Amino acid sequence: MERLETARRGEDAAAAYLERIGLTIEGRNWRCSLGEIDIVARDEGELVFVEVKTRRSERAGTAEEAVSPTKQKRITRLAQAYLQDSGQIPAPGIRFDVIAIRVLAPDRALLRHYRAAFSAQS
Repeated sequence: MERLETARRGEDAAAAYLERIGLTIEGRNWRCSLGEIDIVARDEGELVFVEVKTRRSERAGTAEEAVSPTKQKRITRLAQAYLQDSGQIPAPGIRFDVIAIRVLAPDRALLRHYRAAFSAQS
């Protein structure tokens, strides 16, 4: 599996998982000049920005480690841009989740969901 295919399959699995646990997917792969938000979902009254990281091995570190403080700041700025673009200012309750996926075999993976993994950073 090449890298982009691995990432796409990981995001598909993450979206399906979020729907199974009751979240509503509002958008996927939302882009602006600052970058991309993998998944935007709603969990009751809360808007959830989800970063999905999928890894086939841990040679370069775990999926969780890839969501560094620098990446968290970028996601926070992207969320602000999304809120402005979608007319949701003032912002509803928001949350930042991380879904880390470790591919174990072509048909098997371990998915870990970190709810409220980090808070908004300035």
